[in-house]
Amino acid sequence: MGTYRINRVNEEIAKAVGEILRDVKEKAVRESVVTVTGASCAADLSVARVYYSYLGSAPRSEVARGLKNAAGYIRSRLARTLNLRETPELVFVYDTSVEQGAHIEKLLESIRAELSASDEAQQDKPEENGKDET
Repeated sequence: MGTYRINRVNEEIAKAVGEILRDVKEKAVRESVVTVTGASCAADLSVARVYYSYLGSAPRSEVARGLKNAAGYIRSRLARTLNLRETPELVFVYDTSVEQGAHIEKLLESIRAELSASDEAQQDKPEENGKDET
């Protein structure tokens, strides 16, 4: 199967699962804002990893458990939505890229602050001409 088709299937799965998650009745999933950030299918379409992030007060383990419990419901709805010969088994994987991006931004901001403080210290320092006044 071509990579173009796999990429299209990945996009469609991510889009459809994102919409289906609105109807999930699992408490931890319902009370959190779960966002599907991507999907990755095996070449034979037997398994699809669905990457997600969420906002909410529920612990990550509860949201993961809720998604795992709802996987059968989500898969059956996905089968009705997508026109595939076989609907892949869904495995939900927490996506840490948002947290990593925030961490990198924090590091860059601290570097900017250090550079700014260093520039200010250089401007406050009197310039030396390099001439010896003896």
